[in-house]
Amino acid sequence: MRFAIYTLGCKVNQYETQAIETELARRGHTPVPFTETAEAYIINTCTVTAVSDKKSRQIIRQARRRNPMAVVAVCGCYAQTDPAAAVELGADLVMGSNRRMDFLNAVEELLSKRPERARVEVDEALKRREFERLRAGGLAGRTRAMLKVEDGCVNFCSYCIIPSARGPVRSLPLAEGAAEAARLAEEGYRELVLTGIEISSWGTDLKNGSGLIDLVEAVCAAAPALRVRLGSLEPRTITEEFCRRAAALPNLCPHFHLSLQSGCDATLVRMRRKYDTDRYYESVKLLRKQFDRPGVTTDLIVGFPGETEEEFAQTLEFIETCGFSAMHIFPYSRRPGTPAAEMPGQVPNAVKEERAHRAAETARRMRRTWLEGWLGETLPVLFEEEKDGLWRGYAPSYTQVLTAGERLHNVVCNTKITEIRGDSLFGVIE
Repeated sequence: MRFAIYTLGCKVNQYETQAIETELARRGHTPVPFTETAEAYIINTCTVTAVSDKKSRQIIRQARRRNPMAVVAVCGCYAQTDPAAAVELGADLVMGSNRRMDFLNAVEELLSKRPERARVEVDEALKRREFERLRAGGLAGRTRAMLKVEDGCVNFCSYCIIPSARGPVRSLPLAEGAAEAARLAEEGYRELVLTGIEISSWGTDLKNGSGLIDLVEAVCAAAPALRVRLGSLEPRTITEEFCRRAAALPNLCPHFHLSLQSGCDATLVRMRRKYDTDRYYESVKLLRKQFDRPGVTTDLIVGFPGETEEEFAQTLEFIETCGFSAMHIFPYSRRPGTPAAEMPGQVPNAVKEERAHRAAETARRMRRTWLEGWLGETLPVLFEEEKDGLWRGYAPSYTQVLTAGERLHNVVCNTKITEIRGDSLFGVIE
């Protein structure tokens, strides 16, 4: 069959889509762009916000219209939390955020025998206890592989539905993670991203005393030629011991994405986050003590229910104190089914947008300062693709670097930074 996949949401979804794509190709099927006619359309959905739900619905409708005779198969977190809606939109198969190989078997079965009614097989996510193993890596042409080492979350932040969509914490055993890293290095990848729904909790379910830094050390040792990068971390992960052991790993990229969400302690309490601004800033300082100019990035939600102008001003002051290298800023999106959706003090959309704009201005100033600090420096850049006549790649701190050159795909080059172009650095290969 010709199949097309559309992926929404996080790096975990991207990883799982790569596994789906690779397995279907192994079975002899042909991938095509989602905009083309296919016999099967697979939509890997997201439900982290109400906006994500809306986008998931739009894509399901598009697939149904593009080829009314095709199999429309829906998986992912939106399918997990609202399978009935996916069926109403025209899905033939709905199987949620688990059992990916069974999902693909069902797609193939539906190609030969279409049932009169949609097939829905969604488990109870909160009862999951086993980590689902999917083959890391994708089809040819990629330079960076993702390895899912953890699934699930038990933080139950007041704005988030994901624990209900993904279930409790499940971890890929350390030895298997190291073996996968070694295999990906042999396949020619140059960088590996350890990802998960909440990788800071890696190992808690294994109950053998191991934590995330133990896994990171094992992966770095198993694939010393690979640059290893970490996914999003909770601030509690960053301790003196974590930083000391992490800084001793020569192939660990000095880039740390620490989820913030708000720089106001009162707002963090309403969000049910597990830290305050003092603990968060301690994490930032520990990283900068052990690493030379690490990239520290974050997420920020503005306009959370009850957020006053004074609380937002505290957030603006706090992010400037942290001096992030980059930020993702989101106006709060009211997600039905979460405690925050029913909280008093819902902030008007116009106010949320205005605050997002002000926060983005602060983030742009910090970003400019970060980029200026690299002028004249030489950085090892892994180049990934050529676009508009320039090669694009990333330094270890996850700062994008542009250069002129030929045949640089999947090559690490020492690049002297000469100027800033927009949100990126530009350099000359030495």
